[in-house]
Amino acid sequence: MIKVLFFAHLKDLVGTSELSLEVENITAKELKQILEQKYSITFENYIMIAVNEEYAHSDVKIQNGDTVALIPPVSGG
Repeated sequence: MIKVLFFAHLKDLVGTSELSLEVENITAKELKQILEQKYSITFENYIMIAVNEEYAHSDVKIQNGDTVALIPPVSGG
């Protein structure tokens, strides 16, 4: 099982800030595809992925017990 954390507008689209998913040994890109199908989220290239609090590329493997954060760009003033 992995934990997926959503921030900003992604949290609103999914309806929660955190999900637990019964998947393992998949890439970040494959996780995005699963979430796109299940929650109708359109992931843009600018959404950052962090695995276990470290930014990761789409080809990084996500293992059982990992925490994945999906972080859209944030602007401030």
